[in-house]
Amino acid sequence: MPMKRLFMTSLVLLTSMSTFAAGDIEAGKAKGTSVCAACHGANGISPIPTYPNLAGQHEAYLVSALKAYRSKQRSGGQAAIMQGQAAALSDQDIANVAAYFASLPAGGGQ
Repeated sequence: MPMKRLFMTSLVLLTSMSTFAAGDIEAGKAKGTSVCAACHGANGISPIPTYPNLAGQHEAYLVSALKAYRSKQRSGGQAAIMQGQAAALSDQDIANVAAYFASLPAGGGQ
């Protein structure tokens, strides 16, 4: 019986996590074009050569990177700027922004 309970608990947790982690592309577009666009471009292609392009990047990578900036686990380079930006984002904001930039074509639609 305990094994069945463990399985059901795990199933509920995984279902809850995957539901929460789902990003809303339109909400991400609204947040991303207002917060991220200055450095990373509205279409996810940075106008600044030393800043990374976000368009077409893997969604899970973007979520991981933003959470690492928010928790100050990433440092160096422009990390101080990103830490400040990410600090204002909720988990859902991060999921939304990641979904938006992942949905864009890697070449910026060109």
